[in-house]
Amino acid sequence: MSGFRESRRRFVQTLFVSAGAVAASLPVRDARPADASAPAGARREAAAASPDRAGTDAAPTVLVLGDSVSAEYGLRRGSGWVELLAERLRAQHPPWSVVNASVSGETTAGGRSRIAALLARHAPRIVVVELGGNDALRGLDLRATEANLDTIARAARDARAAVLLLGMQVPPNYGAPYADAFAAIYPRVAERYAAKLVPFFLAPIAGDTRWFQPDRIHPTEAAQPLLLDVVWPALAPLLRASVAR
Repeated sequence: MSGFRESRRRFVQTLFVSAGAVAASLPVRDARPADASAPAGARREAAAASPDRAGTDAAPTVLVLGDSVSAEYGLRRGSGWVELLAERLRAQHPPWSVVNASVSGETTAGGRSRIAALLARHAPRIVVVELGGNDALRGLDLRATEANLDTIARAARDARAAVLLLGMQVPPNYGAPYADAFAAIYPRVAERYAAKLVPFFLAPIAGDTRWFQPDRIHPTEAAQPLLLDVVWPALAPLLRASVAR
């Protein structure tokens, strides 16, 4: 735990120097179909959105519901951690596939509004939730953030999907009470819905600005393998359990 606390301390000291201004300017865009020239891997949610796909895919699916950190903001198409996850699954766990339903600027409220349709459309076996960072950057009511994550996790569980929560942290200028209250949301939601939890998704790169784009919020392309490596130990048991059931 001491290593986790140190990562968090370094993160809040060096990251989000101008977080409020950057968050306010982040573009909100729909998940778009992958370019024809992009490598085959994680399906963009819009590319797999036709209703006649719902429940018809034989391959088990991991659905990633995230914000710009998972939507390849500022990165080359196909270089993000979700795409790397799709590549690893093809190599180590065929026939698993990945649907990336991440949208830059997404909040937990946005994820809550989309989760029912995504579950119906893709029938995922596993749902990875990487949301909450934009709620914190905007100083939103944490009760609403927790309620939204609750709804997402409950909907996934009711659809018989396993849930993996990727926790985030907030900048120090929001104050220790807000930061601590925000960090406590993820383990509570995980416990209520028997979800797997990564307490701090950015832990392996926190505090080192070399891993971040100039805005000091979004990880660089070089950081993407490290993000996958922090997700994989929590995800792999869910893959095995899903196959066994």
